[in-house]
Amino acid sequence: MTTITLTEGPAVLVGYEYRLQLEAEGALFPDEARFAAQLRGKVNDETVLATLSSESGTILRRSDNTMDLIIPETVTGALAPGSVVLDLVRSDLVPPLHMNVFLEIPVLLPVTRGL
Repeated sequence: MTTITLTEGPAVLVGYEYRLQLEAEGALFPDEARFAAQLRGKVNDETVLATLSSESGTILRRSDNTMDLIIPETVTGALAPGSVVLDLVRSDLVPPLHMNVFLEIPVLLPVTRGL
């Protein structure tokens, strides 16, 4: 059974750190788990704009059902207005387990920039 939930969230602002908290209904993020996500302009793009991971501190587990995704300002500063996509993979398992979490996040150029 496939469940699709569409939820609106904050846009990425070019040049600013981006944080998004994900909350699951069940215990999808156990303490020992490690996660990874590749940020791309479009799903079929070959170019990886950034890799987020537990090891780099850009995916932070908060509890068994909550985690934070962080895109540093060094990455957002290189993005063009439009949108980016990513999905979530549990990387500590063999083979890695796709978590069936897909995000398309709008990217906006802020009025205040270059500070």
